Amino acid sequence: MRLAALISGGKDSSFAIYRALQDGHEVTDLVTIIPENEDSYMFHSANIHLTGLISEATGIPIISMHSSGEKEKELEDLQNALRLVKVDGVVAGAIESEYQASRVRRICDGLGLIMYAPLWHREPEALLREMIGCMDIVMVKVAAAGMDESWLGRRFDEKMIQDLKVLNRKYRVHISGEGGEYETLVLDAPFYKKRINLIETEKAWMFDHGVMRVIRAEPGEK
Repeated sequence: MRLAALISGGKDSSFAIYRALQDGHEVTDLVTIIPENEDSYMFHSANIHLTGLISEATGIPIISMHSSGEKEKELEDLQNALRLVKVDGVVAGAIESEYQASRVRRICDGLGLIMYAPLWHREPEALLREMIGCMDIVMVKVAAAGMDESWLGRRFDEKMIQDLKVLNRKYRVHISGEGGEYETLVLDAPFYKKRINLIETEKAWMFDHGVMRVIRAEPGEK
């Protein structure tokens, strides 16, 4: 199938693209919604401005659309963006969020598209291990009990998984971040033609949550 992929720059949307390509589909377009509200119910917001650079790194064209962040307006904006692509279906990185999956499915049904969600209901720990086995992932936002500023900028590896398991047992933090506990940025993946190098970043901590903002980044050789 010819597919458009919803992309945030994070691990879930990126790994869903990888799986789509592995399954023999063609990803012809990236689609990103840029919410004005950082607390968007539907869309990842941390460093969303880097999706244009991801398009450059992957060689896949991107359609970006700004959204007010209001619940129903976000869905309308996504629907309008998907009307601009000529595809058979949409790649979504949903894992457990019925809120997100049901709304993307409804939009796809209305446009006559297939929703392709290869990560849906995968076991979180095993899935995360698959991700770190082929992608370079960095933590860019945290908002959960047990997570402090030291988590920002960490690379995902086996130690990260073990630390997330401890937080899961102690505070019920979802290992994949499905409850909004954290957000990520993928710097390299098998379908990237160039990797993303972070040149300048800054950390901002706000009492019980924080973000690592990327001020400057550029594509580099793999």
